[in-house]
Amino acid sequence: MTSLPTTGGRPLALALVSEHASPLAPPGDVDSGGQNVHVAHLAGALADLGHQVTVYTRRDAPDLPVHTELRSGVEVHHVPAGPPEPMPKDELLPYMQEFAHHLAGHWQVRAPDAVHSHFWMSGVAALRATRETGLPLLHTYHALGTVKRRHQGHADTSPRVRIACESDVGAGCERVIATCRDEVDELAAMGVPRTKVDIVPCGVDPGVFRPDGAVAPRGPYPYRLLHLGRLVPRKGAAVSIAALAGLPDAELVLAGGPPAERLDRDPEVRRLRALARQAGVADRVRFLGGVPTTEVPALIRGADVVLCPADYEPFGIVPLEAMACGRPLVASAVGGQLDTVADGVNGLLVPPRDPRALAAAVSALLDDPALRAAYGKAGRRRVLERFSWARVAAATEVSYRTALAARAPVARAL
Repeated sequence: MTSLPTTGGRPLALALVSEHASPLAPPGDVDSGGQNVHVAHLAGALADLGHQVTVYTRRDAPDLPVHTELRSGVEVHHVPAGPPEPMPKDELLPYMQEFAHHLAGHWQVRAPDAVHSHFWMSGVAALRATRETGLPLLHTYHALGTVKRRHQGHADTSPRVRIACESDVGAGCERVIATCRDEVDELAAMGVPRTKVDIVPCGVDPGVFRPDGAVAPRGPYPYRLLHLGRLVPRKGAAVSIAALAGLPDAELVLAGGPPAERLDRDPEVRRLRALARQAGVADRVRFLGGVPTTEVPALIRGADVVLCPADYEPFGIVPLEAMACGRPLVASAVGGQLDTVADGVNGLLVPPRDPRALAAAVSALLDDPALRAAYGKAGRRRVLERFSWARVAAATEVSYRTALAARAPVARAL
């Protein structure tokens, strides 16, 4: 097992900016997913290293307090920017000036040592605020507009200025913290020098996601497949449903999306149910809706194989959760999944949007219990070696101190 990065130095006051993805929000809805989990756990792991962390997120309800303690060492600060109500993230850009103004005013009174923004609109607000206050800025994109536009085309609902704004943030921040190798190539094509980019993956809690523990009840079928995550088209639930036609002994459980009581009104759920009927597998597809975080490990442990067939995936938390629980997975060979899934070691990689390839890979695993067990054990080892939040936080701290050290000669010269 490799050792943790070592940094040393005094504890830091850190500002994490996550404009739409609050660490207090439950994951699984359309705009609530991996980024919420990432920010919450990164903040907690940084606090475990002795740092004081404040997460700045938009106030999206009128009764939210200004400050909420997430846990010891981590405070969530609700920023008044736009109406205090839930809004689609693609409609938040007009309020980023107001968000930035609030950040700058707060930091002029209580300045952090470093600012780390998450997602492009957070970067827009944080770049404006740090320019006004002279604070160092690091940025994690979580997803890139160039990739989204390439895959979604006219279906991309992002503001037209997104890509230009992402380039401005990449040029203006001290360092970019990318989550996978594929992202570094995308950033280089945008003009962000590779020397400015550190790769720090997302993480998972191996104490919560572990092979032993409660197991969700099984259905009447010999095998259970699990598709877990937001029910948005790019996550590939339609591919999982289509693949099920070639897997007659399996049921497919789809977990994620709106609460169970709202499933019948959800357009994406209605579309997927129609596809299941057309494929003749509706009786073997089960929609759970949004699942409480506390129930997710048992759900994963109850699956024979976890499916992650996204069209594209900037990183992907679900593969790590499956690996930590010792479950084999089949994932599309895209984005961060190229880094997390070692093909033929802890899972199988298949082309995106290819139900036949997905079905063939899953069938190979279902036919070989020993192989499934070996992949599961290998995945657990890989998580412990590379993807625990303690390792992610330590590597992120290295990036913070690198940015601060680069500024030190400038400060001395002044």
